[in-house]
Amino acid sequence: MNIRTREAVVATAVSLTLGLGACGQGGESVDSSSAEGGLSIGLLLPENQTARYEQSDRPLITEKIKELCGRCTVKYANAHDDRAVQQQQMESMINRGVDVLILDAVDIRGARSMVKEAKDAGVPVIAYDRPVEGPIRAYVSHDPVAIGRLQGEALLSAQGARGDGGRVVRVDGPQQSAGVVSPFDSGAQSVLKGKVEISKVYRAEAWNAGSAYAAMSGAVAAEGTDIDGVWAGNDVIAGGVIAALKDARVRPLPLVVGQDAELPAVQRIVSGEQAMTVYKPYPPEAEAAAKFAVAVGRGEDIDRIAEDEVDISTAKDVPAVLITPIALTAQNIKDTVVKDGMYTIDQICTPRYRPTCERAGLTG
Repeated sequence: MNIRTREAVVATAVSLTLGLGACGQGGESVDSSSAEGGLSIGLLLPENQTARYEQSDRPLITEKIKELCGRCTVKYANAHDDRAVQQQQMESMINRGVDVLILDAVDIRGARSMVKEAKDAGVPVIAYDRPVEGPIRAYVSHDPVAIGRLQGEALLSAQGARGDGGRVVRVDGPQQSAGVVSPFDSGAQSVLKGKVEISKVYRAEAWNAGSAYAAMSGAVAAEGTDIDGVWAGNDVIAGGVIAALKDARVRPLPLVVGQDAELPAVQRIVSGEQAMTVYKPYPPEAEAAAKFAVAVGRGEDIDRIAEDEVDISTAKDVPAVLITPIALTAQNIKDTVVKDGMYTIDQICTPRYRPTCERAGLTG
């Protein structure tokens, strides 16, 4: 994937994997916010193990669409990490006459035929959070290469893997798009390559802590306990990784990095169990997706919305908005997730974490 701002051109890699949301009967629901004559906008999210999608993305996108278009209807479906289910949901929405689709794909490569089917039916697709292959109309995400780069920099800068030949274990979720190079990997490798030893990828069978625990346990059995850092696919994976490391009595606890700034991860950072996560402000991403969807549905020019352009293997010069991610550590919790209203100090500093919160300067 090539990413270009209006001022510069940056060559990067291609794709990625991740996602979430919740659902009603059959994985679908309708937010009844429209009157006759409004747009019908479909929202397809990939899985429901990562908290961000149901708690942030879905409501933020829906609210922004309602703000921009009071007569619009948002139809929602969650695939529960099943590509076949997502294809059925997408076909159902097309048959139900949606005007635009916002798609966070389970399988970015496998979704190619779905995107083409939608285009052939006259339904433009906005790729959300992952650069889906196929004739997409626009793309919105946090800059995935920058996310990987932040993780790599954290692995190098903190204790353990400092570029002196440290050993990093890679633990990720299931690979849904075989043969696709993740831009997360490209970003991290640009920092880590040649400086640390990186293991093969140990994959959890699903995006949940239990599967991540099993994957990390397998990594310890294969790699031994001489581990300086763990590069986790996201914060759910990081939680399972840390539990497995504790149970395996790996001491000192290796440096663990994740992404998504989930509340348990922020608490683990306060307590010192997790070194960092990548904070991806969700409101600007959701707002851009809503703006794209309404403008495309109305047939308006979207250049005024797009700040960037991306190239993927199946489409060139795709209008895009790429949000800048932020490395979240104990030092900037107040200035990021608390300041932005994502969490309150009371939510973070429960009785269990009150002593470490005090030491971190979050309370008192």
